[in-house]
Amino acid sequence: MSGMYNDSMQDLVRQLLASLGEDPEREGLVNTPVRVEKALKFLTSGYHADIDQVLNNALFTVDYNEMVIVKDIDFYSLCEHHLLPFFGKCHVAYLPSTKVIGLSKIPRLVDVFSRRLQVQERLTSQIAETIREKIAPLGVAVVVEATHLCMSMRGVEKQNSFAVTSSMLGAFRTNARTRMEFLELIKLRGAATIRDTSAASVACVDE
Repeated sequence: MSGMYNDSMQDLVRQLLASLGEDPEREGLVNTPVRVEKALKFLTSGYHADIDQVLNNALFTVDYNEMVIVKDIDFYSLCEHHLLPFFGKCHVAYLPSTKVIGLSKIPRLVDVFSRRLQVQERLTSQIAETIREKIAPLGVAVVVEATHLCMSMRGVEKQNSFAVTSSMLGAFRTNARTRMEFLELIKLRGAATIRDTSAASVACVDE
């Protein structure tokens, strides 16, 4: 079985288990290194994704300039500070100029960037910047709402807290009416003052 995967990663997991005070050879843990490697390779598969292949020529020239929204996109990611999960919903909108993206491709784009070691602000910005780069729209808006297990399981241990970040580009940044229309449509009117992540910072405490 180990021939299918990189033995060095499995060895590191065994060392980690031993360092935590466990016996890597006991029945419940003997196959854990293989499972952990499978899980980590899947959860970080975004590093190996090619954006152009993901979009798969699903860029279409259209005569349409109204807002396009894909909301409530589920995502799961790993916090780069603690390797603990954060997860929630992503809402994406853009104002087409000459091109649109096939709707099914936007959730796949979210998956590409969420399946990396991340901070929420960078995840938000990467999605927005990629859409701007690929179709040059009049504006792009991305809002991410997430629960961070590094906050609810450890540290401040606030189980009901969640973070909201946004990236507003083009017309969504310069036109308050357009921005508020988007927030209304995703039912986040109270989030008019959510932090814009165009200048990325970090979401969780590095401790």
